[in-house]
Amino acid sequence: QASQEELKAAYRRLCMLYHPDKHRDPELKTQAERLFNLVHQAYEVLSDPQTRAIYDIYGRRGLEMEGWEVVERKRTAAEIREEFERLQREREERRLQQRTNPKGTISVGIDATDLFDRYDEEYEDVPGSSFPQIEINKMHISQSIEAPLTATDTAILSGNLSTQNGNGGGSINLALRRVTSAKGWGELEFGAGDLHGPLFGLKIFRNLTPRCFITTNCALQFSSRGVRPGLTTVLARNLDKNTMGYLQWRWGIQSAMNTSIVRDTKTSHFTVALQLGIPHSFMMVSYQHKFQDEDQTRVKGSLKAGFFGTIVEYGAERKISRHSVLGATVSVGVPQGVSLKIKLNRASQTYFFPVHLTDQLLPSAVFYATVGPLVVYFAMHRLVIKPYLRAQKERELEKQRESTASDILQKKQEAEAAVRLMQESVRRIIEAEEARMGLIIVNAWYGKFVNDNSRKNEKVKVIDVTVPLQCLVKDSKLILTEASKAGLPGFYDPCVGEEKSLKVLYQFRGVLHQVMSADNEALRIPKQSHRIDADG
Repeated sequence: QASQEELKAAYRRLCMLYHPDKHRDPELKTQAERLFNLVHQAYEVLSDPQTRAIYDIYGRRGLEMEGWEVVERKRTAAEIREEFERLQREREERRLQQRTNPKGTISVGIDATDLFDRYDEEYEDVPGSSFPQIEINKMHISQSIEAPLTATDTAILSGNLSTQNGNGGGSINLALRRVTSAKGWGELEFGAGDLHGPLFGLKIFRNLTPRCFITTNCALQFSSRGVRPGLTTVLARNLDKNTMGYLQWRWGIQSAMNTSIVRDTKTSHFTVALQLGIPHSFMMVSYQHKFQDEDQTRVKGSLKAGFFGTIVEYGAERKISRHSVLGATVSVGVPQGVSLKIKLNRASQTYFFPVHLTDQLLPSAVFYATVGPLVVYFAMHRLVIKPYLRAQKERELEKQRESTASDILQKKQEAEAAVRLMQESVRRIIEAEEARMGLIIVNAWYGKFVNDNSRKNEKVKVIDVTVPLQCLVKDSKLILTEASKAGLPGFYDPCVGEEKSLKVLYQFRGVLHQVMSADNEALRIPKQSHRIDADG
């Protein structure tokens, strides 16, 4: 957001600081020439409206993007953004045929009713009947891939296999989707399987207004009983920033009308739905709370009641690695009984394990379904997941350090050279600030601080940045913007890939102050809140 006048003032100040003619020592003169050239290159980029817009939006990689030589001069930032995105699209289209978006689901149904509801009288004479029998009674596997044909056309191939109690089948589907405009798209679907005959379908999506859209899906299912048509229409509207309302009408097999309201915020997700249909009508309310922690923990509960009975579900899910989310849900219903559902999402793959515990409402089944997963999770998290993630993070940090070692070494040398070149300017700034009882940086450190006792074995990695910070003081003020402080003159990154902070001990009007600021946090000093209590 800096103005051209502010850029010019900063450029002049750094030129005076790093100008080679101001340094007689041959070594300092060489270092000053290198830093002076870097400042000049930066000013050339930022003083030109076109290159500045490119750099502000896309950084250094934007300046290195192929094709900028054909961009006309005197374009606005919005026009430059459009041109950059066009060049990116051209690069993406060259790799279009190599791209897919695989998605898959594997579901394994487990019958564990023998644990809680055994027929002892029928098997008392059978060898091995003293042990509960746990069986896999159903499985389902589905997979889909997308193949972009052009910028607007996509082919989607999907298939599934299912088996239950020894009987099974499968199907395969091919869909062709075309984006007709910015407001909508259409999709043709063809399918076949051994349980059902050929399927022909048409799906249309359309934005009616900026806050309202409609989806229509019609299908013809051919079978030995004849042709069975089906039609599903969904009308949705944004009720407010976080709330959506849906109306659904389904005609054909299991005709129904459904209305629902979904409210999704940063900390919660709430749904209420009502369905009237054949054979099932029901009402459902669900709530999910999102904790704002690094593991993205969520707890949820729902109540569903209808002609089929009543079901209460509660559970939780948590991120266990960068690409994996583990969840467990307990389902208690009449007449469904008690079930435990375990789900693992790994990137675009989903693994689902529904475990049916009992057909009756047994308190013991509810207790073990609730406590069992918690005990297993915390044991696994402490003994397996946490050590694995810690080791993985260390490997990634080590790899990152190795890949950036030469760049960091160069930045360190530049920072050390800048500090040496700042000494004379800093001496004059301190003399001026002392004369007016202004801002004196007593000590300043930048890097990784360890204050938590649980991390006392970790190594502190900080550098002294007292001189660079004092050099930035102007008129008894120091202002740092919301950006990594590793890019400031005289700074470098002492701990690549780790959290960093800036700790400053300064004197203002003869009184000591102290503050600690996060790496990307803006900082303005002096402040009354930084003052150190004399009694402390």
